[in-house]
Amino acid sequence: MSDELDEVLAAVGPRLRTLRRRRGRTLAELATTTGISESTLSRLESGQRRPTLELLLPLARAYAVALDELVGAPATGDPRVHMRPVHRHGMTHIPLSERAGGLRAVKMIIPGHLHDATPEPRTHAGFEWLYVLSGRLRLVLGDQDVELAPGEAAEFDTQVPHWLGPASAAPVEVLILFGPQGERAHLRARTR
Repeated sequence: MSDELDEVLAAVGPRLRTLRRRRGRTLAELATTTGISESTLSRLESGQRRPTLELLLPLARAYAVALDELVGAPATGDPRVHMRPVHRHGMTHIPLSERAGGLRAVKMIIPGHLHDATPEPRTHAGFEWLYVLSGRLRLVLGDQDVELAPGEAAEFDTQVPHWLGPASAAPVEVLILFGPQGERAHLRARTR
């Protein structure tokens, strides 16, 4: 076994003891909740017992923490999203999320030379929220024709005929959240 793995596993016991004490729980209470004996929990916390998935999963559930947080696992992989820009209808779409289906994030760059284009509104299933980063965006939505400045946002059902383009000869950068099933972008406040 690697030294790094040994270090991670050796730190699990003290981490478990600290977590249990911070939560104000006794070994007896934790044993009742997890189905793991008090003696096994004690040996696990003291480092006399090697942690296994069979022991860690019930503990992670009991403490309501992710397993990697429970063991203090080192970060894995590169968290950056490496997506390739897509060029469509003269615009550049840069995917910012890799999820297939569900809510997606895209940065769209619309070149200024498209400001003379005749709007051709289209429809499709979904719901869209957009935020203008720079430039001025022209949004044709149903029978409305509006102009959005940097810092302004709009949201709409994409079943309504819509079209996006620059309002002037300057390029426009827009951040878009799109839910293909009609999901709206909701922000939820954390409760304490």
